[in-house]
Formats: sequence, structure tokens, C-alpha cells
Amino acid sequence: MAAVKLYLEDYKALVGGLETTAAPISTMSAMDYTYNRNENLRTHDNILAHIGNTPLVKLNNIPKTYGLKCDVYAKCEFFNAGGSVKDRIALRMVEDAERKGLITPGVSVLIEPTSGNTGIGLALCGAVKGYRCIIVMPEKMSNEKVDVLRALGAEIVRTPTSAAWDSPESHISVAKRLEKEIPGAIILDQYKNPANPMAHYEGTAEEILQQTGGNIDMLVAGAGTGGTITGIARKLKERIPDCKIVGVDPYGSILAQPEEMNKSDVSTYEVEGIGYDFIPNVLDRDLVDKWMKSNDKDSLIMARRLIKEEGLLCGGSCGAAMHSGMLAAQELEAGQRCVVVLPDSVRNYMTKHLSDKWMEERDFISEKEDTDNKHWWSNLKVSSLPLAAPLTVQPTIACEDAIAIMQREGYDQLPVVDHEGIIQGVVTLGSLMSKLVSSKVEGSSPVQQSLYSQFRKIKLDTTLGKLSRILDRDHFALIVHTQRLSPELQLVFSPPSHRGTGRGSLDMEQCVIEKEVCIGIVTQIDLLTHITRQQKDQKEYSDE
Repeated sequence: MAAVKLYLEDYKALVGGLETTAAPISTMSAMDYTYNRNENLRTHDNILAHIGNTPLVKLNNIPKTYGLKCDVYAKCEFFNAGGSVKDRIALRMVEDAERKGLITPGVSVLIEPTSGNTGIGLALCGAVKGYRCIIVMPEKMSNEKVDVLRALGAEIVRTPTSAAWDSPESHISVAKRLEKEIPGAIILDQYKNPANPMAHYEGTAEEILQQTGGNIDMLVAGAGTGGTITGIARKLKERIPDCKIVGVDPYGSILAQPEEMNKSDVSTYEVEGIGYDFIPNVLDRDLVDKWMKSNDKDSLIMARRLIKEEGLLCGGSCGAAMHSGMLAAQELEAGQRCVVVLPDSVRNYMTKHLSDKWMEERDFISEKEDTDNKHWWSNLKVSSLPLAAPLTVQPTIACEDAIAIMQREGYDQLPVVDHEGIIQGVVTLGSLMSKLVSSKVEGSSPVQQSLYSQFRKIKLDTTLGKLSRILDRDHFALIVHTQRLSPELQLVFSPPSHRGTGRGSLDMEQCVIEKEVCIGIVTQIDLLTHITRQQKDQKEYSDE
């Protein structure tokens, strides 16, 4: 007691010694601080009870930079026990299956194809309830997700990111094969399981209605399986028919409507957890009033802003939803409310968008000049390289023919483009030979089954210093150029003007189509050869 008394006296002296107008410590109340103890706190039987009931937090800084009049709130799903919104559906799917007698702890094996977060939710349930879990996920997904899954005791199978959803090598097809081969195995299947949207219809949506007092004018959410946006939207449309539902889908995905929105030369994207190359059964696109397409750069920069400016430690898909939300909410007035769902935590992306280096490598933020490792050639442009027109092949060419071309021409890789010249990926000699030897493909198989769709693209104005750093990590880089096709003139009928004669008019509207085409491929050998020749030429010039 003496120690406590001495501490309080020291504290009073400290407060008293500060020349402020602060109230004496004896009159300070808990209401003077942000923290307020929740008097309803109780113990939990296990960590699964900490899934759901996530906070709805008002954004105070970022909306101002967009000039928004309305209030914007973030539904912070990263406060779930496993760190994402997918904890909700994992728990619901497991408990639904238990009630139906489909699974038994210690006997059943839970298998799930996932981008990672649903897998973490299932592994969390498995750890608590006693299920063996096997998670099948594409190689694109972060190592942090893999580490968390392994820590939870899950077994992990990785599949090629480039594999189409119905390909034998896709995470979905591999999961189905494992289900047939392993006794007691079951795929709860987030893509088809009605428990997915139901978890949000009965849970997430009701929480939002409770937290806003039913006063919500717009809901913005990304779409992956579609369970989140479908469940929330269905409930909100029942309670608040005029609430506008905005769905966010990345370029390279096909979930948005109208279908024309999905036309893009983007084949892969860095943001995880949203978008697909097929329409999941649980996604009801008719519930979405407006779709918006997102890109990696805007999404990941916004995710970093949410951390830095609002203190919300969230993942990349949160940035996609919030960036679209900032644009969509421009139409709202003062007193109206927009709620944006933030699906997961930054924990899964510590080596990705949280890293300046990772962001710089992908041109998402400007690279800091490295004066210590700068060379005489560092500021030269890629355009200074002796570039030759690339030899490209189409996706339908047979693997054996592609190998023959590379051996004949002395190439190790070939860009693959479609009939419109849009880059689909790259096929390499080593990869083809490896897959042929392991019987993963046949000689007559089209190369589209063996594409590398994740590769670095550079432009003619990229510096050789940056190219050198890229080639420290990658075997090659594609040099691309944005091609603007000849404008077409379209006649667009304008409705009658209120101020005009009441007659419609014909307006001329230019339609410019842009596409990215491959104009070269460069390897480390190409760069070294160029630098060596330049050094030799400079030396000979100085000797004269």
C-alpha cells in the first residue's frame, strides 16, 4: 500500500508540475480518456467466440482529401480471431456440417481450396475442435498466410497461380482430387456452400444495422467468392431498399457487370482475396447496384494510407474496397453514411505492400535513389539497348513446337500473345522440359497450359539501373509499349434537353482503344553485353 501511495503522490506531483489547465487527478473521470471499459465483458469458452461483433470505425482523415460530404465508416473485419472476414464463414460452414452429421472431430479431414483467409479460419476451427485440415492455395498467396496455416497445424498444397479454375492443376481441381483420395475427407466448399452468404446475412449485416441504427446509404465491399457482399446486400435490401450496394472487382477478374467492364489486358494482379475467373455459385450479382473495377496500384497505396492516416492495420483488398468507396461516395450528401467492408489484416502482407522495396519493385511507389550503388550506366534508358523485334507465339501452339522454336532460335523463353497481340504470359524452355518429363503436359498440349503469367514488365523509359535490380530477382523482363488504336467515330444519341427544343441530337464521340503489346524481351546477359560493349567503346574513344 505504501508503494501505491508513493506512486500516486509522484503522479500527482508530475501532473501538478506541468503548466497546464488539466483538472486535478482527484476530479479526473474515465470519460476524459478515449478508453472506456466495456462492463459487459465476459470470458469465452474458446477463441471461436471471438469471431464476429467487429467494430465499425469512422474515418476522419482520408475522406477529407477526397472532398467527401458524407460520413465514411470501416467495418473492421481484421478484428476477427483469425484476422479476416473469412473466419465468419469458416465457423458457420463447420458448425452447419457438424449439425448435419457430415463431419466428426478426430475423424473427418477438412479440405478447402482458398486464397488463404478461409483456410486460416478453417485451420483455426480445426485447432480448437480437433479436425485435420488440408489447405490448397495458389502460389501467388503470401508466405505469411502459409506460415500462419502451418502454425495452426494445417497441411498446405500449393498450385500454379496461372492455372484456370477448371484446369487439373488449379487449387479447386487439386482439392477435389484429394477429397476422393483421402478417407474421411470433405470439401465444405465456400464457392457453393449457402452457409457462406448466410453467415453475413445473419451476422455481419445485422451488426452493421445495429451499429448504424439502420442509417446507412451505401455499402461498399470487394467480391471474391461473393459471400460477403451477397449476404450483407440481401439483408440491407430487405431493411433499407434504397441503400446502394457497390461491388469491387479487380482488373483481370470477370465478376463485374456489365460484362464489358471485364475486358482488360491484365492477366494477373497482386491484390489477394478478391476476383475470380469464374462466377461462384454463392455470388448473387443482381444484388449489386454498381460495380467498380480496381487496380493494384490504387488499392495497395490506399491500404498503406489506411494504416498511416487512419491507424487501420489492414490488407490489400481493404485498399481496393476503400479506394472504390472514396470514388463511389462522391454522390452522397452531408448526413449520409457509407460503410466499407475491410476484409483482412496487414499481418498476411508484411513482406508485400507493407514493404517499400516490394512496392518499388512493382512501380507502385517511386523508387528511392540509391547513390551508393549507382553506376555510370544506371540512368541510361532501356531504349538504349539494341532491341530486336521479339519472336512471339500464340497460346494454341503445341509445347513440342515451342521447344523446337526455342532450340532453333537459341532462346530460353518466348512471349505468348493472343490473336489481338495482347500478352498472355511467357513460356520457358526449362519449364516446358520439366513438365514434359514429369508428364504434367504432353508434347501436343497447347503452351497455354504451361504459361508463366507473373512476370515483370518494363517500358522503354525504364532506367538500366532499375532493370538491373529486376534482373537480380527475375530471369527476364518483357519490354512493353501501350498502343493506341486508330479512333473510331461513334454516333451517340443524346436525349432531349430540358433547355433545348425538345428534340434529341446526335453527338460525335471518339472511342480510343489502348492495349499493351510486347516489343522486346531482355535478360541479364543482354544487359551485361550492352554494358560491356559501352565500356569498350568508351575506352577506345578515350584512347584515341
